[in-house]
Amino acid sequence: MMIYTDWMYWAIAAAAVACTYGVVRADFRRRGLLLRPLLMTLVLDAALIGSGELLSDWLHISAFFLGVVLAGVLMALACRQSVLVLLDVAAAAFALLASITYLVILLAEPRFFTVSRGIGAVVSFIAVYWLWQEGRRSVQWQRPRGIVFGEFLVLGGGAALLEVLLGRGPRSVTAEAAALISIASGAILLTIIVPRFLRTREEHRIIADVTATGESLQPEYTPATPECPHPELWKMYDSMSAEVEVLDFLRQLVITLKPNLVVETGTFMGVSTLAIAEGLKQNGFGRVITVEFDPKVFAKAKERIDASGLGPWIDARNQSSLDLQVEGTIDLLFSDSDIHVREREVRHYLTQISPTGLILIHDASSLQKVVREAALRLEAEGLISVVLVPTPRGLVVAQKRSGRK
Repeated sequence: MMIYTDWMYWAIAAAAVACTYGVVRADFRRRGLLLRPLLMTLVLDAALIGSGELLSDWLHISAFFLGVVLAGVLMALACRQSVLVLLDVAAAAFALLASITYLVILLAEPRFFTVSRGIGAVVSFIAVYWLWQEGRRSVQWQRPRGIVFGEFLVLGGGAALLEVLLGRGPRSVTAEAAALISIASGAILLTIIVPRFLRTREEHRIIADVTATGESLQPEYTPATPECPHPELWKMYDSMSAEVEVLDFLRQLVITLKPNLVVETGTFMGVSTLAIAEGLKQNGFGRVITVEFDPKVFAKAKERIDASGLGPWIDARNQSSLDLQVEGTIDLLFSDSDIHVREREVRHYLTQISPTGLILIHDASSLQKVVREAALRLEAEGLISVVLVPTPRGLVVAQKRSGRK
């Protein structure tokens, strides 16, 4: 059993409360959850302090993981939020909390220090960093809900098992069993949620998450490119809608260009559609025809458009962009549908685009070679003149050559 001195006990307790509260609060914020972190903080701290009295016993390991489960479930029941999301938050916070406390104990009581425990402390902080990054990726809809909690169970159980196997003294069969149960539980959870996540189309995953938790601004998720080395300076609502700055650019471009007719391919959530419509409304004339192929995505976008009050400026259609028939001259084309059809879209609409009109093609960074190479190919054929705007996901601003004076 661990014997704490008074100063160590209260110092660790105070650090535990401060660290847990800060991490939970930061995770709530980045997930767009308008929740108070106090309940989860108190449950996690109680689990940690209580488990410290059970060191070297299987109850110590069990208390670690049960504390995270209890914190996530209680918070979910109190706030009516997704249990898996809150388990992810609790797991990341508790991993940091346990790592800091473990390190403080080893530094304050050298008699407890062993090489295996020292290695364990270093590995635990690496695991904390990994779990925090997994949380960031799950916020950006690149990971399924529950993945942080599942990996926490596997990594935490593995760390506990390693300490039991490498530690001094007699091995505890019950402690080994508790660690193995944690690993197995995490592995089972991951085998359930990851394949289901991969089977679901990205746009459908985003719609489900937005419906459940709402939208929130977050840093752009794409990696750095030679032309855009700091993508984190940009903001996004999700991984498929255009960057917030590109939405602002679209709105201002409409106000500047004064188009009568705008065509947008790939409505998705309707975020860019509304940005275009806001510009048209400020102009006092014009309309945007936006087309979305997926019926489920279209229905969600239509709900948003109908609730926006901008419906009079928007003509939303559920069909293929390549089958869309448009009457009149197109003053602005914004191509943001499936990347593999964007070249065909430009060719499809090119004869209807005004000689003074503009063509915008999203996702044209050096990472998205399909779109970038398509735009440059159209330019090489003498059909359009291209400017490659160095945004995180890339943006082509082009104008057709035919008819220019």
